[in-house]
Amino acid sequence: MPKTETAKIKLFRDGGDYRDDVFVSVNGHDFLIKRGVEVEVPLYIAEALENSRVQQDDADRRMSESGSRYQYE
Repeated sequence: MPKTETAKIKLFRDGGDYRDDVFVSVNGHDFLIKRGVEVEVPLYIAEALENSRVQQDDADRRMSESGSRYQYE
């Protein structure tokens, strides 16, 4: 069985919205990742988390632009 590539990640942690562990599942492979601690995960999990962050940033930007547009009309 080939060795899976890995990546070290550290998820942001604070005392508010970003304090709980993060559940990630890709093709039936489930991970519960602790925030605030550097962990090594398969590369596909790190990529899934990065893709999620990029999509959330895009959604936030679009909502902000949309709200600004309606505010001034």
